[in-house]
Amino acid sequence: MRQRDQDIRLEPLLEAISGFLDDQRDVIERVRRDLVRGLKQPDSGRHGLTATQVLRSLVLMRLKNWDYRELRERIADGLTLRQFTDFYCAPVPKHDAFQRGFIRLTPQTLRVVNDLVVRAAVELGLEDGAKLRVDTTVVQTDIHHPTDNTLLWDVVRVVTRLVRRLATALELRRIKGFCDRTRAARRRMYEIQRMTTRQRHEQQARTYRVLIDIAEEVVRKRTRGARENPHDPRQGRVHRHGHRGTARADRALLPPGRSCHRSGTSSCALW
Repeated sequence: MRQRDQDIRLEPLLEAISGFLDDQRDVIERVRRDLVRGLKQPDSGRHGLTATQVLRSLVLMRLKNWDYRELRERIADGLTLRQFTDFYCAPVPKHDAFQRGFIRLTPQTLRVVNDLVVRAAVELGLEDGAKLRVDTTVVQTDIHHPTDNTLLWDVVRVVTRLVRRLATALELRRIKGFCDRTRAARRRMYEIQRMTTRQRHEQQARTYRVLIDIAEEVVRKRTRGARENPHDPRQGRVHRHGHRGTARADRALLPPGRSCHRSGTSSCALW
């Protein structure tokens, strides 16, 4: 093996994985085809990352749970990691070069690589393959700032939506005793959003009280309406969603450190 030729010992885990990857010539070829996919003259121009470097760097990144910057720094600073990723004395590119190389891999190739990593972990006795841990990439997006009035509006909106799903599942036009208060809650939410400094001192407390009362009414009538409906074999599944929505509503209605105390009906002690 290449590690022994240089009298450099990897940690036992990396050494076992390195020997396993040496036998995966078909996977390396798949990676190579993905890297040159779409290039008119793949053999000309500056040399980029090789298929072996991309494969081994990807496996190392998944194994250690590093980001691109840490992956690049660890490979550049560590002699054993240079040898594991097949860089040796060659200069290690910037972190974005790894990102560009990884995104050229097709979903089919990534699936093969993931299966390869799982199979290697099972064969080496590191995992049994019975549990799956999934990670996702964080993507920047626009969200509304979680102010009190928008959270109260979210309570009314989400609970009303869940009640509508309950009515649809029970094949009812509407749930008895439940009123749609989304328009009133939205109006109060926008009133608070658009208040001037002077209006906040004079009207904010009163408008907040109205919005809180609307949210309490929606949560209370949702629970009562769900209990008063006749039993239905499909009702259990919908009720589970309903109780989850009520718990979410209760958490949003309460300030930090408070808790809901239920007795018979859904009621929350508010500030």
